[in-house]
Amino acid sequence: MKRFSLPSLFATAALALGFAGPATAQQAGSIATYVISIGGINVANVSIRLATEGSAYQLDLSADVAGLAQVVAQGSGAVNSGGVITQTGLQANRFYLETRTANERFALQTAYTNANASEGTVTPPLAPNSDRVPVSSSHRSGVNDPLAAFILRGQVLDGSLCNRTLRIYTGIERFDMPMSYVETTTATSARTAYQGPVVLCAMRYVPVSGHFETSEVTQYLANSDRMLIWYMPLSDSGFFIPYRVLMGSSFGDISMVLVGLQ
Repeated sequence: MKRFSLPSLFATAALALGFAGPATAQQAGSIATYVISIGGINVANVSIRLATEGSAYQLDLSADVAGLAQVVAQGSGAVNSGGVITQTGLQANRFYLETRTANERFALQTAYTNANASEGTVTPPLAPNSDRVPVSSSHRSGVNDPLAAFILRGQVLDGSLCNRTLRIYTGIERFDMPMSYVETTTATSARTAYQGPVVLCAMRYVPVSGHFETSEVTQYLANSDRMLIWYMPLSDSGFFIPYRVLMGSSFGDISMVLVGLQ
């Protein structure tokens, strides 16, 4: 979870100094609960809370290792993102991510001003590595955090939601996620928390900087043509949230599915 991954992003991380530090108080809002699985085996539970007040928003994400994965690992993570609501979604002004295992704590915090990000503060600090692509100030311009970027806003659930490129800076890494429309279909599974129309978007991962040039994971993601996200309406709020996320990997499909909504 120290680099971009869909589980850390949602799940994914996702993914602040305010600043005020990480939020501790739970705000009223919509709560979406997801199950992440790899190759059909549940490995994590994720809850995301979206709260809004006027033109401001707050996102809180918590995640725990689950299912058979608890046999080989113990861990948890939390993400806080806050900022402003725009016509097309959310724009962060702060981002905080923390992960914990039995032996390690990792924390990352980043500030954004008018979509321009500061250098991320990392604990423990990253060790120097000549293989890591340097992040320039221009790479931190016109960006969003890896959680807020995936909450969309619009007038209607249709293919126009997919006509965008998500430009993301995590505090460590800058990458782009171009999206394209695939189809409009209907979610019918009774095992999920939503049945109704969904829009399917294809995604691509384009590394820009902060990644390791020889990383097999980066190369795999950059070459992957199997990254999909289904969007559903969040009642009549004007927001659209992921219903399902699917990414192919050498371990089997990584899937995140909505199982609870309140």
